[in-house]
Amino acid sequence: MSEHFDVIVIGMGPGGEVAASRLLDGGRSVAVVERELIGGECAYWACIPSKTVLRPPEVSGEVDRVAGVDGARMDWPAARDHRDQMARHLDDSAQVDGYVDRGARVVKGVARLTAPGVVDVDGRELAADQVVIATGSAPVIPPIEGLDDVTVWTNRETYTAADLPARAVVIGGSAVGVETALFLARFGTAVTLVQRSGRLLSREDPRVGDLARAALGGAGVEIRVGTTPRRARRDGADQVVELDDGTSVRGDVVIMATGRAPRSDGLGLEEVGVSLGERGEVLVDEHCRAADRIWALGDVTGVLPFTHVAKYQGRIVADAILGRARPARYDGIPRVVFADPEIAAAGLTQARADARGLRTAAVEVDLAESIARPWTFEQHPRGHLGLLADVDRRVLLGAWAVAPQAGEWIHQASLAIRAGIPIDTLLDQVAQFPTYTEGFLTALEALDL
Repeated sequence: MSEHFDVIVIGMGPGGEVAASRLLDGGRSVAVVERELIGGECAYWACIPSKTVLRPPEVSGEVDRVAGVDGARMDWPAARDHRDQMARHLDDSAQVDGYVDRGARVVKGVARLTAPGVVDVDGRELAADQVVIATGSAPVIPPIEGLDDVTVWTNRETYTAADLPARAVVIGGSAVGVETALFLARFGTAVTLVQRSGRLLSREDPRVGDLARAALGGAGVEIRVGTTPRRARRDGADQVVELDDGTSVRGDVVIMATGRAPRSDGLGLEEVGVSLGERGEVLVDEHCRAADRIWALGDVTGVLPFTHVAKYQGRIVADAILGRARPARYDGIPRVVFADPEIAAAGLTQARADARGLRTAAVEVDLAESIARPWTFEQHPRGHLGLLADVDRRVLLGAWAVAPQAGEWIHQASLAIRAGIPIDTLLDQVAQFPTYTEGFLTALEALDL
């Protein structure tokens, strides 16, 4: 006989946790199902450990660029130990106990929907009025000949490694590839980054990719763009990747930063009326509803593969189940690469605005030439900010920044885009002096509207 709950949440990454917590706070009986660790990919193998080990190189770089400070030595064992502490030593027992104490039923195992509202977890049957799918995504490994014969890492091996390789080949120039290459290079690994397209961060404006490439090159990363891995082989201790331009690269490991795919296989979704897209993503409506009494959130929806989006969708789903339905909106969502300097963007790129037929005005400002903060922050100041505006509506459409702490202050642009704040209103704001946020006024005044 099945156990019955108001809601079953399948997958307890950040989005699933937000949904489950809000539902528990709303008085619902909740069962949570997790096949690995409560906290998900982000907490143990991605966001938290990666940003933890990216911080020492950032600080070390700041010391090198700040007047009046002499040297900063990085300590990999200490950084590794702190990373492991932040990743809870891959132990979620405290999280399990916390949900049990709050009244949730925690079930570890692999879930499959066998009928509407019925979930089998390794032979244990659960039933619920509502089911939430929050199963995340898995790394995409491209079909490269010979890859099975070489040492391949994904984010999991990279951010749980006890020792760092002397040489690494990073495949992929997206956010993960850029962050991984920078982290390893700053800790002394000789890194070669291979990117299929002609520039890094190809989904952002070209200028962002150019600045990212300059930053990685300055950290000692060898960058190969516009070339594709064709074959991999082992040559003694070397892992060799042969490229389609006739060259090859060598390393001790090959690290895949080639994207992620929704984890929807084996869930029985199509048998209960859930539709999947071409990439296996769960198709949802504006309330994150996938079918009658079935909801989905996070990477498995394929909407925007960011932890903060999963958490937002967790709020959307929980509120809908609790009778406070509101539509999800994805305009102005910030996108941050935790490089050095940080790379941040929000809203539309020029290419996407052009595809929509919008009349736009764009501007880029060199922050070191226009505001004081870069000079007080480091003796060799860096920083660029770009804005994209809708000429007809006189509102911001997009923004990007490559500068120290850009991931913190891009949110002013994100809010302006999301709320449709008129540019005239933005021009009347008063920013703290000296801050990087002051750069928005300079850029706004330079827009040709």
